[in-house]
Amino acid sequence: MADRFVLFLIRHLPTQGNRERKYIGWTDEPILETAIEQRCLIATSTVFGSDLVRTRQSAAVYFPAATFIADCRWRECNFGIFEGKTYADLEKDEDYRRWIEDAERNRPPEGESLAQVKTRVLSVVKEMPNGAVVMTHGGPIRVLLTAFSQENKAFWSWDIPHGAAYRLEWDSEKVFREGRACTSISAVPITANGLT
Repeated sequence: MADRFVLFLIRHLPTQGNRERKYIGWTDEPILETAIEQRCLIATSTVFGSDLVRTRQSAAVYFPAATFIADCRWRECNFGIFEGKTYADLEKDEDYRRWIEDAERNRPPEGESLAQVKTRVLSVVKEMPNGAVVMTHGGPIRVLLTAFSQENKAFWSWDIPHGAAYRLEWDSEKVFREGRACTSISAVPITANGLT
């Protein structure tokens, strides 16, 4: 039997904008101070991820000795003119209402639709080696869980907390490269004390 193919997806640690429930897709802000000093349970010498500072800093917290390979295709959705705003700021905006009603086809002014995010994330994931660890954002993780799950769950139904890690496994690299559903998806602890 062929070797199984495994991919780890980790959401970056929170930023101030996250705490304030703002849209911060391409806004390049740092993570909040963190007290994580536990040994990381996922072993790797290389971390792939978004080129934004919050993913680089999160990777340095969890994998201080690893090389970080940045790629802008791992970025969160570009929220355009909605960047830095909250639901309360936008709830009466017609463009915002159109976007949240159908994010797949509609996009924020000067931003991206969900279809555009899917296209770029699915293009970069195909380049990942077996065992890759990817530090990215909630949107790209939801894209991949939705694309590769056998459960047929909707994009927004996935709960992706900051610092959460997911292990995706396929029966073989061939099955992964063909873009077929994975055998299993599981949330995994990232530190020895079980914290994510």
